Amino acid sequence: MKVLLLVQKEQRVILDRLYEGIAAHCECDLRWLTSADQRDLRGYFRREVDVSRYDRIVFFLRFKQEIRQAGFIRTVPNLVILEHDAYQNYIACKYTGKFSAHYRKMPWVRVLISGFVVSERLRSEGFDALFVPKGYDQRLLSDLGLARDIELGFVGSVNSVAYSGRKALLDELGQVEDLLVTRTKSGDEYLQTLNRIRFFASADVGMGEYMIKNFEAMACGCVLLAYDQGEAENRALGLRDMHNVVFYTSISQLQEKLAILRADPSLAQSIAQNGRDLAVAQFSFAAIGQRIVEDLRAPLRPQAPINAWQRLRRALGV
Repeated sequence: MKVLLLVQKEQRVILDRLYEGIAAHCECDLRWLTSADQRDLRGYFRREVDVSRYDRIVFFLRFKQEIRQAGFIRTVPNLVILEHDAYQNYIACKYTGKFSAHYRKMPWVRVLISGFVVSERLRSEGFDALFVPKGYDQRLLSDLGLARDIELGFVGSVNSVAYSGRKALLDELGQVEDLLVTRTKSGDEYLQTLNRIRFFASADVGMGEYMIKNFEAMACGCVLLAYDQGEAENRALGLRDMHNVVFYTSISQLQEKLAILRADPSLAQSIAQNGRDLAVAQFSFAAIGQRIVEDLRAPLRPQAPINAWQRLRRALGV
């Protein structure tokens, strides 16, 4: 299977290993699109792409740019969209409902969604949505066996509107516990910091899925304290409370479980090891890449024919 994979050139998260994981299981033509390329997909395809060469064309681009070009995107054959932000479809933010509206214009397109419950909600709306979770860069992140001198910490962003619930919860936790909230550079500084944290306080409040930080913290051997996203999401990921993760829904519940773990270091260590083993086995970008390719291989829905007016618009380049 020959795949054209179009990804963002300017992206804060380093996803090179994910692209390598995809390329390991198919004939992959990886293209890094600049912001200008993403703003003019029609022009990029006209100059650079022969769609007949590919069995699948995969978009992993900025949704902000995709929704402005639905008229062109719906003409791309064998299209699959990889999306890590579709949870915003169901939370209060500037993209509420906009993912559904966008996919409604091309209901034959397969979308690979990083949240199980979000994918199920999209499927209930009639879309060809499949669940492929987020993961972590196995080459960059691992358990180094360092002394964990930061008992309770969080590393990451709290500044966007989508993270307002995260910030509020971490602020509340910081009032009753000695919590370090910090940001680091990508790469070794991030690796070293995660390896110093014993309990990683994840706070994906109101998102309906687990962000990439959870899998990264687990892979680095932290005890993951995760805001509970619900039984269906947890079951789909193999997450089990007090076995490979610690769930909470309130600060008081989190403190109760922290007290148990502080009193029983062997239990805390067992949870950390089980979480790390699960992450290594299932959530490395190598494993996620293979899973993506498996979902690319399944037959797509028939694409709706382009009517005469649409053909004329394409011919005129409008």
